[in-house]
Order: sequence, then structure tokens, then C-alpha cells
Amino acid sequence: MVIIGAGGFAKELLEVCHQLGHTENLVFFDNVSTQLPGLLFGKFPILKTEKEVTAHFNGQSNLFALGIGNPILRKQLSNQFIALGGRLETLISPKASVGSFNNMVEEGVCIMTGSVLTNDIYISKGVLINLNCTIGHDVKIGSFSEICPGVHISGNVNIGNGCFIGTGSVILPGITIGDKAIIGAGAVVTKDVPAGVTVKGVPAK
Repeated sequence: MVIIGAGGFAKELLEVCHQLGHTENLVFFDNVSTQLPGLLFGKFPILKTEKEVTAHFNGQSNLFALGIGNPILRKQLSNQFIALGGRLETLISPKASVGSFNNMVEEGVCIMTGSVLTNDIYISKGVLINLNCTIGHDVKIGSFSEICPGVHISGNVNIGNGCFIGTGSVILPGITIGDKAIIGAGAVVTKDVPAGVTVKGVPAK
């Protein structure tokens, strides 16, 4: 499998792969950073061109995971590597707790260590649920949204596509957050947030 990115979040995703026992033939891709070694942690190759990625897809495995947090980049990179023949992989830490009833997790979702999801939750394609988040019942999260560490989402919440939910924020029950909205770190969201709007503070404004 190829993890797209070789920096901060990609290193955290490596730990999930380790927890799952999926580190054989694992490589990273980064064509942006200039100071990276040839091997990450002295073990995992870092590919730097699309040609190398295509060769890996054809010769080893066409699975890839998104080791980048930004919602816009997650969507762009997903499309880019699917066009190269890749297949977007879902990675769920075995140290996360996911409920047993009527949960739907689409392709390319990353659920990190310590997160707790209850039941009747729909997680769309490419969503990132970072460390130690809680997600209540009857929640829907739109494609490629990023849920940062320590976020608490109450029941009956609807989050749109491409949203950024900042670290430590709280979303109260029944809230709807429109596409590409941004919730600032530590915000407490008590009212619906329109598409494309940024809110912050307690209560969020």
C-alpha cells in the first residue's frame, strides 16, 4: 500500500497500519518535501514520482491511503491516484471503538486511535476522524471532511462535504453544518452553520 504524504499525519497513519499488521510492502509518496530521507524511519521507501507510484501499483498493490489532513487536498489526491490506477483504502485503528449496528463507512475513511463511534452513523468517502473523537448516534459526515483530534459530535448531527472541524470543538445535538464550513478549535457549535462559513468561539459565531 502507498500512504500519500510522508509528514505529520502520514506518520500517525503508519501507526494504524502497524496496529493492523499491514506494514509489508508499505511505501510512502511525497513529491513536495525536499529534506526527506530515502527511507522513512530507515525502513519504508518514499516514492517521489507518479511513475514510481504506477510501478508500485502494477507490481505490488494498488491500494493507497490518504496521509494528508486538509479536506481539499484529500479530495484532489484521491482523484489523482485513482486516475493512476489506485484503489482508495479505509483504515480503522483496532484501538478505536465502532458500534455494531447500522454504521456505514465508505472507502478511504481513516478512523484513528481512541475514537468512539456509537450506532447509526454514516461516514462518507475520504473522511478523516482523528485521535480521541466521539461521534454520537444518527450522525452523517460528508465526503473528505476532516474531524480533528478531540472533537465531540453529539447525536443527530449532519456535517457536509469538505468540512474542517477543529481540534477540541463540540457540536451539540441536531446541528447541521453546511459543505466546506470551518469550525475553529475549541468552538462550541450551538446553531446550524451555513455552507462555506467559518465559526469560532463559545458559543461559536
